Amino acid sequence: MKNKSSVLLSSSLTVLALSGLLTVSSCSQNVGIKEKNSQQKQTLSEVENTNVNISFLAFGDGGYHVDYPKKKVIKQPKNPAELVAKAKRKWLENGRPLAEFDHAPVYVYPKSNTATEQGGAQAVGLAMTEVCRHKNCQFAIQLGDNIYPDGADASDNKNNTKRMDDLILAPLKPLFAENKDLIVYSALGNHDWKSSRLGVAMQIQWMDKHKNFHLDQQGYYSYRMGDKGNEVEFFVLDTNMLLSGKNVYDLPLNPDGSEKNLARELQEGNAEIDAAKTHELPIKNEDEKQLAWLSDGLANSDAKWKIVYGHHILWSIGGTKYNQGHVLRRLLLPMLCQYADAYIAGHEHDLEMITDDCSAFAETNRPPLPLIISGAASKMRGKHSPFAAQQAKRYPQYELLWSQSFVWGFAHIDIDNKQNKLDVEFYTTPRDLSGKAESVAQFSFVKRSD
Repeated sequence: MKNKSSVLLSSSLTVLALSGLLTVSSCSQNVGIKEKNSQQKQTLSEVENTNVNISFLAFGDGGYHVDYPKKKVIKQPKNPAELVAKAKRKWLENGRPLAEFDHAPVYVYPKSNTATEQGGAQAVGLAMTEVCRHKNCQFAIQLGDNIYPDGADASDNKNNTKRMDDLILAPLKPLFAENKDLIVYSALGNHDWKSSRLGVAMQIQWMDKHKNFHLDQQGYYSYRMGDKGNEVEFFVLDTNMLLSGKNVYDLPLNPDGSEKNLARELQEGNAEIDAAKTHELPIKNEDEKQLAWLSDGLANSDAKWKIVYGHHILWSIGGTKYNQGHVLRRLLLPMLCQYADAYIAGHEHDLEMITDDCSAFAETNRPPLPLIISGAASKMRGKHSPFAAQQAKRYPQYELLWSQSFVWGFAHIDIDNKQNKLDVEFYTTPRDLSGKAESVAQFSFVKRSD
């Protein structure tokens, strides 16, 4: 296996401006990720590889641990019964059926009665390790929210290096112990952005020092895997940056789970913007530059396969992220429908398999676009079944193939270059924290890009 320095990038010429606190430069096409390790570079095509398939893990939202709780857990403590009762009230207030209510396992802090949600990151790490003992795992993709709750540089008086060691590295140590050269190609999520631009820079710098991780300095980047003629180009997005420059409205659903009419709610003054924090707002049109980079990269890629991934969803059935989905679909689907073979996201803390037939954004005879959601690497959330039913009625281009909520889990993806298909297998791991891997669903999609 190669060093992470080996992967060749295709990045734009923009710079992630960190409010004057840090200046970093981008990598131009065919320049290695790490110049300091340039002597150690070795592209995958230079490695003897008789297996033409490309196989990898996909996991997201793994940066949660009970040792790093939200402030309200400490300032407004709840015992286990109170914690579950509050979750049930919110569940019902959001119009979800009582029969579908569940809750993540509860963790109680030692020598107290203060409860919080148990995290599953360590169990997921063990389960991924188990899967990679009998399936090929050439690398992994991390779908954002790598640090909870407020990213690096959080105002909690905790050491940031230890924070990242605990939240990003520790759950994956068993995986790296058995797969020493496996590299995790990371994306940024909204929680990674939550503290400051310095917090984003800290995470990038931390990954720069760890051979098993990569996160490009401007937050979005591309890389290739596979031999010439059978290669896949991955385009990694900073979707938080894309959304921060747009108006995303916070609108509750109607009692039946249907969406409110945005135009009417705006006219009546009932629609509030889910405003980005000041440090999240685009600097020097960096959001538009990212879109231009993606458009150019997809249109000019000569890779056999093109896969795009980022943190935020395009569609989902969680019932709380759909307004973000509206915005991202307008920004991304015209490009993805024309050029991409799949889009992979986290953000929703569940597992979902969705397709979009692209009829709303492009005239194409291509197969539907697979949309893979794998955001259950440490937190559990439920679906909103009334919303899912309404969404299926309203949007003929959308199809929910499968979902599983209130689980910890991840996906294993295999690109079969002999049969020109993309295989997705979802795994969960039990609540007992044993780390056992349980296969729960499998899907296969034909290649759709030129």
